Amino acid sequence: MSASLAQDPPILASLGPWQLLGSGTTVCVVLMALLWLLQWRHRDAGFVDVGWAACLGTLAVLFALLGPGDAQRRVLVGVLGGAWGFRLAAHLLFTRVLGRAEDGRYQTLRAHWGERANRNFFWFFQAQAALAVLLATPFLLAAQDHSPGLRPLELAAAGLWAIALALESLADAQLHRWRREPANRGRTCRAGLWRYSRHPNYFFEWLLWVAYAMLAWQAPHGWLGVLPAAVMLLLILKVTGIPPTEANALRSRGDDYRRYQESTSAFVPWFPRAERAE
Repeated sequence: MSASLAQDPPILASLGPWQLLGSGTTVCVVLMALLWLLQWRHRDAGFVDVGWAACLGTLAVLFALLGPGDAQRRVLVGVLGGAWGFRLAAHLLFTRVLGRAEDGRYQTLRAHWGERANRNFFWFFQAQAALAVLLATPFLLAAQDHSPGLRPLELAAAGLWAIALALESLADAQLHRWRREPANRGRTCRAGLWRYSRHPNYFFEWLLWVAYAMLAWQAPHGWLGVLPAAVMLLLILKVTGIPPTEANALRSRGDDYRRYQESTSAFVPWFPRAERAE
């Protein structure tokens, strides 16, 4: 059965890696340009986060449809990358954009850029499109792999993906429930997974990228699939993830968040330390 699937033609006419990259880049550039127009109209650059996630989901599905690799592996690429990307895009749209004020990170940029804000945001949106194409490398590599059937490492990747996605979704749901309670306004969430990590959503998000690296590892040039996981870890820990998120939390929650920092692991879930007494 595996051998016959390996010989099946792609769902649509297959493309080579450079053609796939070109097609994917075009799709992402156009999508981000349209979302940039929305941010111009609504003065909310949070659409960039929605677009980044949607681009990655779209690229996974596109590579699965047009890649020349084994059919089972391409289906796995489309399901793992597409389900994650579109789930994240929908979550960001409904919890951080629609009916919400612009994220504090983008308010700061808008104030700093002044009259140049819309022009600079255009290039910011396009930079996120380019980043999405770079991070989609594991999907591209796996969709090119002709080896018949799924191997144990790829099945393990699917298992890790399922666990990480479930726990990331749980962390998001726990935070959303906390924020809906008026009594919690101005206080830091310590419910559920947030008791063990200040950013459990980021941690399980990164585990998804580890799963994508595992998915691509046995493909030709599969080691390149590790680079997006490394890039994501750097972005989360040092650039666009934890640092600006915690800076905003300190501004809005002050000493309550400082005590949370003292007692709770920043990234990897672990048992909390005793909080400093008042």
